[in-house]
Amino acid sequence: MQLTDENLYYVGGVVRDEILNTQNFDTDFCFEGDAIKFANKHKLNIIKTNPDFGTVRVNISGKAIDIASTRTESYPRKGHLPKVENIGCPLKMDLKRRDFTVNAMAKSTVDGNIIDYFNGLDDIKDKKLKILHENSFIDDPTRIIRGLKFSVRFGFSLDSNTKLLQDKYLNNINYDMSYHRVRKELIETFSLNIPEAYDIFVEQNIYKLLGKNTKAVNIKGNIITDSIKDIITDNKWFIYVALFLSEAANSDEILLPLTRAEKRILDYTNRLKYQKVNNNTPKESIILRELLDNAK
Repeated sequence: MQLTDENLYYVGGVVRDEILNTQNFDTDFCFEGDAIKFANKHKLNIIKTNPDFGTVRVNISGKAIDIASTRTESYPRKGHLPKVENIGCPLKMDLKRRDFTVNAMAKSTVDGNIIDYFNGLDDIKDKKLKILHENSFIDDPTRIIRGLKFSVRFGFSLDSNTKLLQDKYLNNINYDMSYHRVRKELIETFSLNIPEAYDIFVEQNIYKLLGKNTKAVNIKGNIITDSIKDIITDNKWFIYVALFLSEAANSDEILLPLTRAEKRILDYTNRLKYQKVNNNTPKESIILRELLDNAK
């Protein structure tokens, strides 16, 4: 069964990736209007609804599909989750709330027509990342990390005004932000295991988002990538980030939420300054210690 309706659109990454001829594993739908009412009207197999966000999850041929209502968002508390407003608003208003123009396009489920209010097609052609309004990074600083992720995934770069606004924010960071959201973006970015991600993270001062006293580590991304290429671990992403956290004077300086295993890696990394490796030493700690010692 295919979902089609004159008010139903593919949106965001699925549209971008189709234009780039790149595989996409998630299909995002947006309904111009109330998606929950749409699902009920067409007697779709509803799995669950979230009226506060205007979203509905349905089962289509055994696959769970999320459909979002068009909506606007505001950020009464900058750097934290937005407040959902105007559920059922015009499509253009919904697309305007998104992070970059390349992700602010829609595609009709009826005729395949691309709706591009903000010149995302041109920006894809020019390989440019462009935010949609001046306060974008102030509202949601994690967009800076997403920009890094898209840069290394697709070979894009920030347009001049976006780079200027990013630099401005990184020179005056509001550290009252959702570090759970920061963590999610860091995992997605560094799980790509692309050395350029680390290099840009340092060169563009994005690492400063990790905390006020965070210092750059003088090492190239390809050295990190080579160091971890043969180990089997779910913590490869963390090795990139832990380089900035391991020298924190105390745990209170670390704003990023960490698992017990990640805290253990940091602990043993610091122990290796004065202790030898033993059977309990995490392999990630051994690599981190070697990287940090060679960076000095």
